[in-house]
Order: sequence, then structure tokens, then C-alpha cells
Amino acid sequence: MRDAAQVATVAVAVAAALAAAVGGWRWWTVEPSRAFWVLCRTAQVLCAGLAVLAGILFLAGFEPADGLFWLYALLPVAVSFVAEQLRILSAQTVLDARGLRDAQAVGDLDDAGQRSVVLAIVRREMGVMALGCAVIAFLAARALGTA
Repeated sequence: MRDAAQVATVAVAVAAALAAAVGGWRWWTVEPSRAFWVLCRTAQVLCAGLAVLAGILFLAGFEPADGLFWLYALLPVAVSFVAEQLRILSAQTVLDARGLRDAQAVGDLDDAGQRSVVLAIVRREMGVMALGCAVIAFLAARALGTA
């Protein structure tokens, strides 16, 4: 059972770290990235899988090396949820910073202005999710050490 826990935590840690690195780089270079979003969603699915596996292991009577394993195995799901909520708020934050009342007001801007707003929103969303992935990678690495 320990091997299953370790394999799952390594998968989450690697996927989340890779997503964080790609997202951080694309945020820095101000370039949207489909690959980042695929990696990010993959890390989120793996987080959910780790949480389900942790539940199964708990019910099967698995005794981790440290009781903190349960926290580190479940906390990435909460981090992912909070990151998604912050991502949702990103668009309104950008609109507020530019003095736009809602998304329809963006349509009144010229093409360059519209592209600028959209790119700012995408960049902020990528930054938030990349940071979330970095935290998830850290927690998964800690889970590996406590399995």
C-alpha cells in the first residue's frame, strides 16, 4: 500500500511542478499557453485521484510513516479549489483596474484595447494557477516524505 501512495504522490508532485514551471515561464514572457492549462488540469485530476486513494488506503487500514500524510494528501484538493476561486476573480480584478464596469464594456474598446484586456486576464489567471500548482507540488512532495 505504501508503494501506491508513493507513486500517486510522485505523479501529483511532478505534474504540478511541471505545470507551475510552464505557467510561471509563460506568465513571465506574457504568452498564453494551452500546454499550461492541460498540465494544470492534469495536476488537478491527479490531486483528486490522490485524495480518493488516500481515502481507500485509510479504510484499508494503511498506517503511514507520519499521520501528516493524510493532511498532505488531502490539502492539494483544497488548494486547487481556492486557486480556482481566485482565478475566477481575476477577470473582475483586471476590469476594475482598467475602470471597466463589466465584460460588455470591453466590447466598446478598440481591437488593441480588447486584446490588451484579454491578455491581462489570461496572464493573471495563469499566474494564480501556476502559484497554486507550485503549492500543490510542495504539498505532494511533503506527502511523499510522510507516506
